[in-house]
Amino acid sequence: MSPVSTTVPARAHRTTEPAPPAGRRRRREQQWPAYVFLTPWMIGAAVLTLVPMAVSLYLSFTDYNLFDPPRWVGLRNYQEMLTEDPRFWRSVGTTLLYVVVAVPLKLLLALGAAMLLKSLGRGRAFYRSAFYAPSLLGASMSIALVWRALFNDGGSVSHALSAVGIDIGGWVGNPDLAVYVVVLLTVWQFGAPMVIFLAGLQQISPDLYEAAALDGAGRWRQFVSVTVPMLSPVVFFNLVLEMIQSFQVFTPAFAVSGGEGGPADSTLFYTLYLYERGFTASHMGYAAAMAWLLLIAIGVITLILFRTSRSWVFYADEEGR
Repeated sequence: MSPVSTTVPARAHRTTEPAPPAGRRRRREQQWPAYVFLTPWMIGAAVLTLVPMAVSLYLSFTDYNLFDPPRWVGLRNYQEMLTEDPRFWRSVGTTLLYVVVAVPLKLLLALGAAMLLKSLGRGRAFYRSAFYAPSLLGASMSIALVWRALFNDGGSVSHALSAVGIDIGGWVGNPDLAVYVVVLLTVWQFGAPMVIFLAGLQQISPDLYEAAALDGAGRWRQFVSVTVPMLSPVVFFNLVLEMIQSFQVFTPAFAVSGGEGGPADSTLFYTLYLYERGFTASHMGYAAAMAWLLLIAIGVITLILFRTSRSWVFYADEEGR
């Protein structure tokens, strides 16, 4: 074969390679400014979130006291937590009791207030701001300390109950009632879910209520058959948010119990016990293991809520499917 015949096909192969489409090059040119603006966020996410998470995961498998270098112990922290630490299980039980009681009460109060505001004419903006104010103030340590004083021995709540013949003393020092001081403080902060409920109620078409009224449905029937199904996505949204926040409650528990979870560990919430083991007892490896177990538990419960939501959450765009 001649030299010419061997070079022509190779040259033809090089000249027939497809060039990148102009649209693809244009998209790349348009996307680089977005990556430039996202760079600070990505750096912050890596430095402030991903790296600390990786470090805490490593520490959960070590014996670390904040002063000496971490010593690898494998699954020892998790084994001690689940099988040898009764206070851990008390903190789990207290937190579950708090979540089961506080979250439904808070959402019911928020929904009731939202429906009341929707029916108001004058003064809606004022009452909406007044109801929302506790959500801004209630998370502070100062409000939690005031709340503790109200429910303490000789506090205003004790005097008010004694005046009507209910003499049970201070709630803070009563192991059976101390946890409900934190529950009431949480329920009092119903403003944030109330605003979300109010926005959802305003999106429900009045035609649905008119059609239900023509069919003879009363107010309760309209609430059950119209309001609840149409508001179910908002209920689901608020339920997930409040559940996640409730598992991480710390400031009210710390203030009410004085940072010790008393009396008789009745206010020993999970995050409070985590803080005690990590920063009071200097068992940071154990505290890191508790934090990761809490993350897994919240993830599992959230997944269950999403799975079960298919049977009770109604979306208007799925009506014709």
